[in-house]
Amino acid sequence: MNITIQGPAGQLQAILELPKAHTHQAVAIVCHPHPLHGGTMNNKVVTTVSRFLKSLGMPVVRFNFRGVEQSEGEYGNAIGELEDLYAVMDWVSNEFPNCPIWLAGFSFGSFITAKAATKRNVAQLITIAPPVVNFDFHSVSKVPCSWVVVQGEEDEVVDPKKVFEWLETREENPTVIQLPGVGHFFHSKLVTLKDVLSKYFSE
Repeated sequence: MNITIQGPAGQLQAILELPKAHTHQAVAIVCHPHPLHGGTMNNKVVTTVSRFLKSLGMPVVRFNFRGVEQSEGEYGNAIGELEDLYAVMDWVSNEFPNCPIWLAGFSFGSFITAKAATKRNVAQLITIAPPVVNFDFHSVSKVPCSWVVVQGEEDEVVDPKKVFEWLETREENPTVIQLPGVGHFFHSKLVTLKDVLSKYFSE
């Protein structure tokens, strides 16, 4: 269902998807790619991950960062977008009290969710194709929750070697899922993405 959430820079356009049965006792928020490069909550990777999380039995919220489509405000240089995510997390906590929050982010969204996971109580973090060459991922302090990183080995936007080098510096030792033959935007590989997530979370 279409919803609006009050953000620090104005109303945020969002979609709440409810599973037939809320069985997982958690709720998920999915963040989209870069607002200045066509990223929206309707990105194919974002919607694929949202459908997967919903299939686990949890409500899922995806939203447009400030200045994207019907969300008010303008691009906030990742600082404002982190504030947007906090506002959505607050809304989720109010709507689904006592439910653990899962965060998932694709590309730019993975930077925002990783930062949030260091500051707020998050049960699970999923970062997909983190753009470590474009944003200061080394400024991300220790992530205290369970964390999985999905990275295509043929990423044409973010050098996969840089991603793996960054991950080696992390003390958390996150689970890393490397996908041979997969580019940044998962063209023709969305089923592969869903399958690897299904396999990981079924185990």
